[in-house]
Amino acid sequence: MKRLNALTLAMASGLALSACSSIPTYERPDAPVPADWPAGAGYEGQESTEIAATPEWRTFFRDPALRELIDIALENNRDLRIAALNVEAFRAQYRITRADRFPGVGVEGSGSRQRVPDALSPTGDSYVNSQYGLTVGVSAYELDFFGRVRALSDSALQRYLATEEAQRSARIGLIGEVALAYLAWRTDEQQLALAEDTLQSHRESLDLIEASFEAGVASALDVRQARTLVHQAETQVARFTRLVAEDRNGLQLLLGTGIPADLPEPLPLGEALLAELPIGMPSDLLVQRPDIRAAERQLLAANANIGAARAAFFPSIRLTAAAGTMSDELSGLFESGSGAWSFMPQIHLPIFTAGRLRANLDYAEVSKDIRIVEYEQSIQNAFREVADGLAARGTYSRQLQAQRELVATTREYYELAQQRYDEGVASYLTVLDARRNLFATQQQLLNDRLAQLSSEVRLYKALGGGWATEAASNS
Repeated sequence: MKRLNALTLAMASGLALSACSSIPTYERPDAPVPADWPAGAGYEGQESTEIAATPEWRTFFRDPALRELIDIALENNRDLRIAALNVEAFRAQYRITRADRFPGVGVEGSGSRQRVPDALSPTGDSYVNSQYGLTVGVSAYELDFFGRVRALSDSALQRYLATEEAQRSARIGLIGEVALAYLAWRTDEQQLALAEDTLQSHRESLDLIEASFEAGVASALDVRQARTLVHQAETQVARFTRLVAEDRNGLQLLLGTGIPADLPEPLPLGEALLAELPIGMPSDLLVQRPDIRAAERQLLAANANIGAARAAFFPSIRLTAAAGTMSDELSGLFESGSGAWSFMPQIHLPIFTAGRLRANLDYAEVSKDIRIVEYEQSIQNAFREVADGLAARGTYSRQLQAQRELVATTREYYELAQQRYDEGVASYLTVLDARRNLFATQQQLLNDRLAQLSSEVRLYKALGGGWATEAASNS
C-alpha cells in the first residue's frame, strides 16, 4: 500500500509541475478599419448606434413562405450538415489532444510458463519456470514542465472553436442564400407574368391591326411592326419560363429537398417583406461576425503552436511506473510478500537537431503572422460588405421612386401615342417605340426592387445575421 501511495504521489507531483507555459501573451490586433462608417454622397439617412444587435432571422424575414423554406434548408442542406460534422470531428481531435495532458492509468495482467532444458539449467536438470503478475501503472506519461503538451491542447481547442464559428457562418450564409434565391424566384415569376400579359396585349393589338389592314385602314408595315412586338414578347416569355424553372432548381438544391406544395401565402414583394435593420459601429462586427471570430480563433491556435515549438527546446521527461503483485503461482498473486513495483523515468535533452527545432519555431511564428493578416483581412472584408450595404440602402429608395415615376410617365406616353395613332395623327412606329419602352421600364422596376431587397439581405448577413440569438436558442 505504501508503494501505491508513493506512485500516486509521483503522478500528482508530475501534474502539479506541469504548470509552466511557453505560449506568448496574446494581444488582439487593432482593427485596420475606420472607427465610423463612410459618410457623404450615397450614405444619406444612415445613423449608427453604439449598441446594435441584428434581429433573429425569423423576425427579420416577415414572409411566412420564406421562413418555412429557411427552416427546411436548415434541417436538410448538405453543406450545413458537413459543417456540423466538421465541428464534431474537431471536437474529437481536441479531446484526443487534451487527453495527453493526463496520465493514462491501466491495469495489466500477465502470465508465462517456460520449460528450461537440461543443457540450459544451472543444475543440469530441466524445470518449468512460471510467472504471473497483476500491475496498475502509467506508461510513457510526459511531465509537461515547459507546457508543450498544454500548448498543443490549447491549439486544438482553438481550432475546434474556430470550426464552431465556421458552422455559424455557414448557417448565416445558408439563410441569406435561401432568401436571395427565393426573392429571385418570386421576381422572375412576376417577370414571367408581365411578359405573358404583354404578349397577350400585343396579340390583341396584332389582331386589330390585321383587321384594319384587311379593311384598308392600316398598312402592311403596321402589321409587320405589330408582329415584331409579338415575337419579342414570345421571346421574353420563353426566357422567363426558363429562369423560373432554374430558380426552382437552385432553391431546391439549397433546401436539400423539394419545395413543398402547401407553402403559406407569400407576402407581396416590397419593403414590408423585411424588418428594419439597426446599424451599429464597426467595432460591433468583431462580436457579431462569426467569420471574424473564427479567424481570431485560428490566430489563437497559431499563438499556442509557438508555445509548443518553444517548449521543444527544453528537456522532456517521460514517466513509466507500475505497482502490483507478482508470483510464480497464480494462486499466490494476492499472498503476503508478492508486492512488486517499477519506476522508469526517461529524460531527453536535444543537443543537435541540425536546425530542426529552430525551423519549427520560425514556421510557427510565420504561421501566426499569416493568421494575423487573415484576421485583419476578414475585418476589412466585413467593413467593405457593410459599407456597400449602407450605400445601397441610401440610394435604392431614391432609385426605386424614380423608376416608379418613369414607369408612370412611360405608360402615359404609350397611351397618348396609341390615341394619336387611333386618330391618324401618329404612325404605328411611335406606338411600337412606346410599348417597348413601357415593357422595358416595367422590367427594370422589378429588377431594381429585387436588387434593393437583395442588398438588405446581404447587409443583414454582413452585420452578423443575428447569429448570437441563434446560438443562444440552440444551446
